Amino acid sequence: MTRVAVLLGGGAALCAPVAAMEALPDSALSAVRGRDGVSFDLSGFAMSGNVRTTYTTSSGSSIYKENLSASRSDSSDQFADPYKLDIVSGAPGLADVIQLAFPVNALGEQKWQLAYDWGVNADGMAFNNGSVSVSDLVFRGGGLQFSTPQGYDGIAFGVALRTEIGQLAFRPGGRADTGEQMALSGIRLGAVDESGNFTNRPWVLADVASQPGVLNALNDESGPRLHIGIDWPDARYGSGAAPAGGLQIDNISFSSPGKPVVDLGSSRIGSMQIQYLDVKFRR
Repeated sequence: MTRVAVLLGGGAALCAPVAAMEALPDSALSAVRGRDGVSFDLSGFAMSGNVRTTYTTSSGSSIYKENLSASRSDSSDQFADPYKLDIVSGAPGLADVIQLAFPVNALGEQKWQLAYDWGVNADGMAFNNGSVSVSDLVFRGGGLQFSTPQGYDGIAFGVALRTEIGQLAFRPGGRADTGEQMALSGIRLGAVDESGNFTNRPWVLADVASQPGVLNALNDESGPRLHIGIDWPDARYGSGAAPAGGLQIDNISFSSPGKPVVDLGSSRIGSMQIQYLDVKFRR
């Protein structure tokens, strides 16, 4: 393909000479960077289905999720506060980053309703463990990052969350059986200041430069294993300290048929940090 630059000249004299097209050198082209991005909303979004996702170990044990349902309520101005998907420049010396920014959702009108069933097959026994139900899930900013890992195979990721959940319920009898459940109500997760007070910022659990997460497969003599981790904070690309977050749960309760509700009250973690995380799934 011929690389050309088009030079347009203009002036009062119609007879002024016009520069001819000329080829651009690779050095000039490499100095130009283009960025792709898209903004989108999920007005009236709803989905359901019987698809099953299974993780199986080399020994044959497995855990699965299935029958996912999800829907989202709309804000008053449906397209004023969209999701934003961009490709942005990485930190110096690092790869570019795919970045998904969540809506700011200042009024909290965009609320998610989620549910799925799950089970385990292990040691010759199969258990349908019931359902997980999430109601009134609100994201207020934050988002996800994906990039190339530093010195690892797999995918580097970043996560920032400022989240509220009306209720998270574990129901062994299925998503419609509210008579038997463990329910966590009024959940709040986000960044906190030095005094442990919530701020209006998301909690950065991982960042592709300053504290990268990684998702990959570790392979040894017994075969591959799924691996999820978050590295130590990297002072080259930040303060060198892990960001602090807080968790608040207004109420924790247990319900069983024919028995009084066990109410454990509220719980609060004023400040917490992820310094390092290394999770390897069993073979």
